[in-house]
Amino acid sequence: MGKLSKAVLGILFTLSLSLLSVARGQTFDLVINNGWIMDPESGLDAVRHLGVHAGRIVVVSDSALEGQREIDASDLVVSPGFIDIHAHGQTEEAYRLMVQDGVTSGFELEIGTAHVGEWYAERAGGQVLNYGISIGHIPIRMVLFDDPGSFLPMAAGGSGIAGPEIMDRMAEMMRQGIAEGAVAVGFGLAYTPAATETEFEAMLNIASEVNATAHIHTRGGLSGLQQIIDSAREAGTPLHIVHANSSGGSSINEFLGIMQSARDTGQDVTTEMYPYGASYSDIASALFDNWEDWEDDRFQRNMWVQTGEVLNRESFGRYRQIGGGVITFSRTEEQTRTALRNPLTMVASDGRILNGRGHPRSSGTYAKVLGQYVREEQVISLMDALRRMTIEPARRLEKFVPAMRNKGRIRVGADADITIFDPETIRDRATYADPILPSQGIEYVLVNGAVVLDEKNLNPEIRAGVAIRSN
Repeated sequence: MGKLSKAVLGILFTLSLSLLSVARGQTFDLVINNGWIMDPESGLDAVRHLGVHAGRIVVVSDSALEGQREIDASDLVVSPGFIDIHAHGQTEEAYRLMVQDGVTSGFELEIGTAHVGEWYAERAGGQVLNYGISIGHIPIRMVLFDDPGSFLPMAAGGSGIAGPEIMDRMAEMMRQGIAEGAVAVGFGLAYTPAATETEFEAMLNIASEVNATAHIHTRGGLSGLQQIIDSAREAGTPLHIVHANSSGGSSINEFLGIMQSARDTGQDVTTEMYPYGASYSDIASALFDNWEDWEDDRFQRNMWVQTGEVLNRESFGRYRQIGGGVITFSRTEEQTRTALRNPLTMVASDGRILNGRGHPRSSGTYAKVLGQYVREEQVISLMDALRRMTIEPARRLEKFVPAMRNKGRIRVGADADITIFDPETIRDRATYADPILPSQGIEYVLVNGAVVLDEKNLNPEIRAGVAIRSN
């Protein structure tokens, strides 16, 4: 028999301690009794009882347990906590809404930051959920080109050509961000039209040096997606394509088919979707550079986030001068269902809330999938939905981020990040008019063993969430 890995030995040691504790009649910090445990990693789908100690799951039992705190989860689903790998809203306001939607770990991996160490330092001391960030190509460009945008480029950050000196500095900032613990490398190529293929591939090569995943917002439709996949294959970079439903649009089947073809050849490519037909971005970004050529009726598909008003040519041009959020209604309900039916897609919110305004996906993504698309429409099964929300995001990150090997699972030794919900009542409540209405049907949320959402009530003073880094 070969040597056991340190991870396996650690799990076996924890299990032995757990069994010893039970044998001695020791109680736990917290127990969850009578819950319908659904663990997509193992396939466990049965009533069981969980014992939690020091932030970890230490027992999965056939018999009820005793603890300092006992939760009766009768008639409720006990799932690994949801992992959102595309959450722009990295603020206290957004974190609270995410927890009420069942999220226990939220990552900003598309846009990221140019200053990883500073970003983590700003959140030190604990949050209501776990959090992590990528080193971002977009914000690095914005720094190097002195772009005035607050979130996405409004000027040279997107349109500036990077010469040799800037390219060298860009590479230096990328490597520094990785050294400071970034969990991935982020790209938004649709927002940086001046970034050449040479520039992009140089940054991919840096990610490949450490086997970090590149999380990418594509550009150029199907041909652009294929080019990105080809470049990642040449560089040997693990690749994650963000919001396939948004980038694929009416070509969603072909979009997903290209990724499946790459996977069939052995390439490491994954993707995600969010369950809404409208997109949300900055009106001043490069996505809308051709707005002056639009037909008049196209403007009416856009809603100004701050006021909720439907835009016209005049108001679109006026708001574009100052920048800010715009919601664009561009896809059909069937396109959303098509993306969700495909087994490739994980679930991720792409959410961002600022001062109570934003897109309802920030507050309701996970409950909407479980309520509308699982229970009501039966587009996918409950276990399959949970797979896309838990173990698949964890696996996407864990090769580069060791902490994720204990997330997204219900098993002995795993972190006690747990979401407990009523499968008969769970549903999103947030709307485009009121995007901060919390989801319903989520009863408890545990983050590292601490009960942050308790009988549907959020306690923002319990800040058990920790920084998740690659080192």
